[in-house]
Amino acid sequence: MTTTLDPSAGHLVLINTFTVEPSRAEELLKILSDATEQGMRHLPGFVSANLHMSLDRTHVANYAEWLSQSDLDRMMQNAASQQHMKQAAAVATAIQPLYYQLRESHGSASVGERQP
Repeated sequence: MTTTLDPSAGHLVLINTFTVEPSRAEELLKILSDATEQGMRHLPGFVSANLHMSLDRTHVANYAEWLSQSDLDRMMQNAASQQHMKQAAAVATAIQPLYYQLRESHGSASVGERQP
């Protein structure tokens, strides 16, 4: 299933950016992917997660949507989630989590509408 970005849904968005040594970027991505697949996606309030790696492999970003702040707070208190976060923190050199509210989403114009 793909992520649908709907500003009217009122989801809480967590964009967590991890700084990482390029040689450990794939390791970090696997930790985050496994944590999402095995744990996060099964928790109440989880909507979606998308993992991104910078082209220079020095950053990995996790764009995650939760139904509410309280759902995200419960995930943060979950023992398995805390263990996954410790694993990611052991690989990353820095972590910057920020909470957002999705305000707008814009899709591609159809071919006939595109500018030359």
